[in-house]
Amino acid sequence: MTQDVLIETTGKVGRIRLNRPKALHALNTDMCVAMAQALRQWHDETAIEAVLIDHAEGRGFCAGGDIRMIAESGATDGASAREFFFQEYRMNHALFTYVKPVVAFMDGITMGGGVGISMPARYRVATENTKFAMPETGIGLFPDVGGGWYLSRLPGRMGQYVALTGARLDGAECLALGLATHFVPSEKLEELKRRIADTPGEIDAILTEFAGPAPDAAIAAHAGDIARLFASDTLEDIFAALEADGGEWATKQLETLRTKSPQAMKVSLKLLADGAHMPTFEDEMRQEYAVATRVCQRADFIEGVRAVIIDKDNAPRWNPDTPEGVTDHRIDTIFAPLPEDQAWSPA
Repeated sequence: MTQDVLIETTGKVGRIRLNRPKALHALNTDMCVAMAQALRQWHDETAIEAVLIDHAEGRGFCAGGDIRMIAESGATDGASAREFFFQEYRMNHALFTYVKPVVAFMDGITMGGGVGISMPARYRVATENTKFAMPETGIGLFPDVGGGWYLSRLPGRMGQYVALTGARLDGAECLALGLATHFVPSEKLEELKRRIADTPGEIDAILTEFAGPAPDAAIAAHAGDIARLFASDTLEDIFAALEADGGEWATKQLETLRTKSPQAMKVSLKLLADGAHMPTFEDEMRQEYAVATRVCQRADFIEGVRAVIIDKDNAPRWNPDTPEGVTDHRIDTIFAPLPEDQAWSPA
């Protein structure tokens, strides 16, 4: 059993505690497998009435997935990257379909893979430390782990805005958008967890008791701008709308988008457009797996990881480097279903 995630029981609850503090608890393949195994085991144990997911020592909650490994694999045969995505998505799906209540504590950085293990939870607790983001377009990737499902269901065009820009949301903004179900000051978390472990049948009442009033959600001031400027599912239209607006906020968003991978942004827009009408979460994960296995071997992802994570020059050279350069054919190729013997399936 990997020590990168601590699996334990406390009282009447199963505990999943991410334990890679030096990597901000980013997920690796062994962690995903261990979490899925624990969920399966607790599913049939009547003594376990709920599951809590948080991080152990150090800052948290979860900064994503093992991006460096995925890029190294993607640059060769891609086998290890495919195995990671396959196991991670199985774990995501297990959480989404879990019958016992799950409480995720989004106390700290909640990005990428951290979104994938918190969003399926019935209860999602944000704090003043929460920093929620799906920043994948900045490394040539896309908001996976169910991002096409969750982000497409946010109010207005918030999901498209978050997916394209990688905007960071605080705990109050997560609560306002429905990404979090409760806002609890971090100083109260340990007592909250103890109370839930003692009487998990009263989670609703306990969370209501501990939840405090959240600060005002700053993003609300831009809701109208986001709905108007990010209205299209066509990237060129969004660029044109931001350019035509010319205001300070729109100009800042345009500058941000110009640093992102055009291919990744187009993939993200299609993912959300499809995700809004996806029949089931299983269908969503099957499509995201097909997309992930291809994108992780494409030049933009390898280059994005080089620029942001390895060399840290933050000057990626995207190819194509304009929205117009990314053809519909390229996107269709990325989204094509995998052959049945290679496709993702739930456990």
